[in-house]
Amino acid sequence: MANEHRRTLPTVILVGRPNVGKSTLFNRITGSRKAIVTAMAGTTRDLVAERAEWCGVSFRLVDSGGIFGASDDPLQEQVVKRGKQGIASANAIVFLVDAREGLTSADQEVADVVRKTGSPVILAVNKTDDRRGQNRWLEFYQLGFEPVIEIAAEHGIGTGDLLEALVERLPGGRQEAVASGTGRDGGIEELEETAVVIVGRPNVGKSSLVNRLLREERVLVSDQPGTTRDAVDEVLRWRRRQFRIVDTAGIRRSGRVGKGGRVEEVSVIVARRAIERADVAVLLVDAREGLTDQDAAIVGEADRAGCGVIIAANKWDLMKGQGVVSASEFDAEARRKAKFVDYAPLLHISAMTGERLPRLLEAIDRVAAARERRVPTGELNRFFETVTARHAPVSAGRRGVRVLYSAQTGVAPPTFVCFTNVATQFHFSYVRFLTNQLREAFGYEGSPIRLHVRRRRK
Repeated sequence: MANEHRRTLPTVILVGRPNVGKSTLFNRITGSRKAIVTAMAGTTRDLVAERAEWCGVSFRLVDSGGIFGASDDPLQEQVVKRGKQGIASANAIVFLVDAREGLTSADQEVADVVRKTGSPVILAVNKTDDRRGQNRWLEFYQLGFEPVIEIAAEHGIGTGDLLEALVERLPGGRQEAVASGTGRDGGIEELEETAVVIVGRPNVGKSSLVNRLLREERVLVSDQPGTTRDAVDEVLRWRRRQFRIVDTAGIRRSGRVGKGGRVEEVSVIVARRAIERADVAVLLVDAREGLTDQDAAIVGEADRAGCGVIIAANKWDLMKGQGVVSASEFDAEARRKAKFVDYAPLLHISAMTGERLPRLLEAIDRVAAARERRVPTGELNRFFETVTARHAPVSAGRRGVRVLYSAQTGVAPPTFVCFTNVATQFHFSYVRFLTNQLREAFGYEGSPIRLHVRRRRK
């Protein structure tokens, strides 16, 4: 349940012309590899955000992407619009420049934009560890910003000085930021969150679903495959719950990923990392195409990662009146393709019209709660005693196996250990039987279950 004393995290945005090292600095400060780093200008399209902390002061760090400079990206107009919205709502700005190239006209253009915001601006001169940049960083004092801090984002040089200057300029100063965290509209409330990752193949409507859930255009939407590159997360509050919705790049079959170039390869890696960090994964499927083998492979990754799983057939509004397949037929075929996650709720939705999206949020809430559910030891042992008496354990190589006692050793995902009279492993079919019984008895809807077998020590 959300705490009534909510603390707002101030927002800090990284800006600068292309290829000055914004994504490298973002990853360095957040301790993540969330922002994609390549030599291609304009790699980052959406606003990528992550929580960061320095000396006890927490803030939300945003990578603004390639919103400045010339670009042949067909989505550049949308990129610029989103980027400027992020700059306008930030509590503080880190303006990044490249010491090796010196002051450029593009830097002057960025300076003109950030100067108009009235927010505190820290000028970070990057790549000063390079011999070519050691004598040129003084040029940037012409821009009129203070402080000017020398850094080398790739190696972490000077980032401590940068962060020290930054937290001192957050709303109210460091002490007030720690005490109350009050900020401008760019802040977010720090509540207990459920991380929800939206995954699927390209062009199934992931970004449209995120925008519909948030009720505003927060991520780029286009018919062009590969529009989303980074794992872009936004906060959604619903019925006193807080979800962090993560939009990911479309995941193609392995043999086709390389055709999208290095950016797509890294995008897929980032998407898979987002699955590993998520509490719940929503596999979005194009209802017109049905659940494909690639969809099954993606949801299999979520199952192996231990996050809760929901399957959502999008564009269901386009199926009505078509006479192609009924809902029951669609579901039966989808279950057949992904029978190893038959525990996952399957919903029919429309990101375009908003149809059944409240049901999707309800399912996310249920699955997230189930994944954290713990069964009292006494109740768990009574359960195993009843179930194994009715259906004796089956092992791969031995008979006469008895479950002596059991324990739940973890949650997220729920993990159980059965201690037996002999050293053995249950047959996979018996493991499946027990996990299904556990799910039915204790309501583990949408959650993977881990079941281990150990011989009791004498």
